[in-house]
Amino acid sequence: MSPAQAALLAVLGAPAGQATGALPATMVVGAHPDDETVGVGSRLPRLADARFVCVTDGAPRNGHDASRHGLTPQQYAQARRHELEAVLARCGIPAQRLHSLACPDQQASLQLAPLARSLADLMAADGTAVVLTQPYEGGHPDHDATAFAVHAAVALLRSRGATAPDVVEMASYHRGADGVRTCAFLPLPDGGDDAAMMLSLAPEEQRFKAELIAGFTTQRETLRGFPVDAEGFRPAPHYEFRAPPHPGKLHYENYPWGMTGERFRELASEAMAQLGLEGPL
Repeated sequence: MSPAQAALLAVLGAPAGQATGALPATMVVGAHPDDETVGVGSRLPRLADARFVCVTDGAPRNGHDASRHGLTPQQYAQARRHELEAVLARCGIPAQRLHSLACPDQQASLQLAPLARSLADLMAADGTAVVLTQPYEGGHPDHDATAFAVHAAVALLRSRGATAPDVVEMASYHRGADGVRTCAFLPLPDGGDDAAMMLSLAPEEQRFKAELIAGFTTQRETLRGFPVDAEGFRPAPHYEFRAPPHPGKLHYENYPWGMTGERFRELASEAMAQLGLEGPL
């Protein structure tokens, strides 16, 4: 574990009311407007000095999600942006610290190389020491694309001889034997000992996180099944994005999100070739 990873985990792991130590130069990268709140909502006030990046604008271009709210996809993207800005503002995080890469929802897998280059430029400009992001677990194609883009951006910076951040990941969701597993990690891909830090949130932390999640009014049905009593973090492993994250069917292959695991791995392989990178990342 690097010093930057250890410092960020110390900030995230400190019990309520205790000093957290200094926050390293941190970038929080999520696929959608709300992923950061689901993953690290109880700790968001501790990350007030971090840079927040949304990979997508949260609006699928087929218009199905937007139409349920009587909106166009553009209006829906604006609504989701405003929801996130309001949630972050409650945590002391100004809108100026939020950046969107504006990729259409459900299409991040189609822009892997450009997203990685954009993130590498942001990391270099910010002097990012550590990135908090999502794992590669087959939960949602945009989540896997975000994980790829972060890890590829880090590898790209290193290939240029530039200073590159380390990566910490926050627990998300994936397919388990009995259905979807939330707030849990897959075993490490190399089979090593897992240094995951799983937090049981105090009642006041649960109430705070629930209130933040309730701020995403357009996502009420989607977020209803996510727990508010726990959060998990760990130093990110190196991933072979050209291999499945786990055996069998991926969670997102149960949904009409325009992506299969096989196609994602083909796209990852193409993006790595475009970026001149070797795996694992």
